[in-house]
Amino acid sequence: MKTNYFGSTLSADLKASLVVFLVALPLCLGIAVASGAPPMSGLIAGIIGGIVVGSLSGSHVSVSGPAAGLTVIVLDAISSLGTFELFLAAVVMAGLIQLILGFLKAGVLGYYFPHSVIKGMLTAIGLILILKQIPHALGWDKDLMGDMAFRQMDEQNTFSEIWYAIQYFSPGAIPIVLVALGLIIFFEKPKIKNHKIFGLVPGALWAVIAGILINQLYGVIKPSWKLNEEHLVSIPDVDQLSDLSSLVTFPDFGMIGSLDFWLIAVTVAVIASIETLLSLEAGDKMDPQKRLSPSSRELVAQGAGNTLSGLIGGLPVTAVIVRTTANITSGAKTKLSAVCHGILLLVLVIGIAELLNLIPLSCLAAVLFFVGYKLAKPSIFVHEYEKGLNQFLPFMVTIIAILFTDLLIGIGIGMIFGIFFVIRTNYQKSVSVTELDGMFLVKLQKDVSFLNKAPLMKRLAEIPNGSEVVLNASRARFIDHDIQEVLNDFIETSTDKNITVTIEGFNYKLKES
Repeated sequence: MKTNYFGSTLSADLKASLVVFLVALPLCLGIAVASGAPPMSGLIAGIIGGIVVGSLSGSHVSVSGPAAGLTVIVLDAISSLGTFELFLAAVVMAGLIQLILGFLKAGVLGYYFPHSVIKGMLTAIGLILILKQIPHALGWDKDLMGDMAFRQMDEQNTFSEIWYAIQYFSPGAIPIVLVALGLIIFFEKPKIKNHKIFGLVPGALWAVIAGILINQLYGVIKPSWKLNEEHLVSIPDVDQLSDLSSLVTFPDFGMIGSLDFWLIAVTVAVIASIETLLSLEAGDKMDPQKRLSPSSRELVAQGAGNTLSGLIGGLPVTAVIVRTTANITSGAKTKLSAVCHGILLLVLVIGIAELLNLIPLSCLAAVLFFVGYKLAKPSIFVHEYEKGLNQFLPFMVTIIAILFTDLLIGIGIGMIFGIFFVIRTNYQKSVSVTELDGMFLVKLQKDVSFLNKAPLMKRLAEIPNGSEVVLNASRARFIDHDIQEVLNDFIETSTDKNITVTIEGFNYKLKES
């Protein structure tokens, strides 16, 4: 069925794009500064991630932009190459590599991430959002909103920053965040959200308007509480469209023959692709309509985005789960919302930069609190626990690993545990031995590999003398040669133990007893 972009979905997409814009604005700026890059480079990446990648992507809900997971890599790469312009050239090459990966259908690798790890990643990001916004909610804005790693640039960590925020809070920030949160929660109520009039404007926008008004009111009734520039959004000064050219940086390909240059380009391409595929699958799982996004096409879209971003001075672009979550929870129906958020970044940064620079960070913290809660609700932990330890333990390990390291390292640790439990589950279920009145049924199920050799040998050795044994492989799709040898050895020695063996459902001939 053809999607109607300008029918009933238009209103929902426009509302969602506003919320995503409010989430993306401080993150674009924060990630750029944390990466050691010009602030405008983050906004350029956000604009391209929305308009270019959003247009080319096959995903209905995913939103792209500069990613916090690449912050350390970008910072190290700029330092290693020496200039930001040389790094931009590496971003261009990384984009071309992603294009090649997409055309080679490498996106299929995204389907092999365990569900428990994906769910753990989403929940961990939700918890990180909540924890990282506590200082901003209290008016302690020493660290940037885009800094998502546990250990930060100033040698502090997530929890020490919260402790400092409690000690040195700004009293004016607290009423703003409380009012903003109250408005967001109020406008999220179904009766209000679906109302013909009240539902036209998302609660996040009302929260931002209230935050600006309260802070301006402080200047009249309580000047000591008024939040200054340190606690507000800070967008580079762009008075008109022609001023954009002065903020655009072009790449320098002077090191294209260097091994270090290509190592950085390949690293950015691979890490950006992995983060994109993870976010893409996570977005599909959260999509209320459960639509599947073409992963290889996504790599092509990301490759085009990164090539252009590098050419005009932007940071590397990936699909970003925070923006995607904000998009989905705000009711987005199609990819028009992602494209519109990019247009809003472009138009509003030029048109009303002075007004945007009045937005308190504590107010935006309330918006991110709500996004974080959607990702890490208590019911999610209960639901994963009910699935059993094979799902719950990798889920929890992924959460803890991401919380105390960063996204990429945490995902790697989670993947190791996830794969271990997948192997363990198959290891346990591939071979079963049941006994009834002296008759033993040995069933081989699914794929039986050398990993099942030891438990199979142990179970066969425990069968007492004089028993009747049925070896059944009717449900086995593949039986490893090592397993065949174990079964043949058992049959050969069965006569010595007075064991009668019956063979059922094997696609090859076992030795007769």
